[in-house]
Amino acid sequence: MDASRLRRHFVAVMAKHLPPSSSTLRLLDLDGQSGRFLAQSREDLQICHIPASELAERGVKQAAFDAVLAYDLDLSRSQLKSCLRALRQGGRLIALQPRGAASESHWRRLQDQGFVRILIEPALDQLGVLIRGEKPHASADTKARIQSVARADGDALDLAQFSGRYIHLLIQQHPNKPVWKLARGEKIAWRAAAIRRQSTAILLGFSSLPKAVGFMQPAVLAGIISDINKVGKFSVEQARAWEWDIILNPMLDSLCGQQLTFIDIDPALAEAPDE
Repeated sequence: MDASRLRRHFVAVMAKHLPPSSSTLRLLDLDGQSGRFLAQSREDLQICHIPASELAERGVKQAAFDAVLAYDLDLSRSQLKSCLRALRQGGRLIALQPRGAASESHWRRLQDQGFVRILIEPALDQLGVLIRGEKPHASADTKARIQSVARADGDALDLAQFSGRYIHLLIQQHPNKPVWKLARGEKIAWRAAAIRRQSTAILLGFSSLPKAVGFMQPAVLAGIISDINKVGKFSVEQARAWEWDIILNPMLDSLCGQQLTFIDIDPALAEAPDE
């Protein structure tokens, strides 16, 4: 396999570790090519390239990025410290070394600089090393963590003007079990949460996974919605082709007293889910 093709495979591995974000993922690219490769398959990226050697002198803004990518770079302690500063809470450093093997030294270097939830593993068929670490959250409250990311997108957005790539729906899946547990001939059915105004059903849509989860938690506690067991992810193009209207990032107060209903949605139309 030639070097360019191998690198694309490695970048695809890195992409699987990008964190859930708002409708636009803010990415700091330290190697200058990983972001460009990702942009060919993802339109929801806001990419900033700063060479790793210039991190200190550039003075990267604190908490400015959801993720930092570093391919084939041996980051120094000071560079790792700059990466941590540049990440928002829960943001991820995702590095890949195309040579070498996973070792405790990789883990220890990230731990020493303050990263948490560290993952060190072979990158691709025992080739190379994937190195991932997160910036700690300031709060242990899961709800507060989700809301801190969800706030990056506004409420009550106009779908026609929405520049994001995906719409997320609250789904009732029946039966609620993975595909590999289905009996022969058994099929999964999806029903998406909506409200009914007179004779019209309007889907509840969300600009990101954190936005959907951030809405669902208080909605369940308030008794407005129940029995949701999945968040489905659909392209904006698909959403705009549906016959139903969509309320994008509805505010919880605006749904009080509304009649909740569910609409059958083909799960085959969904995109791969977020992590």
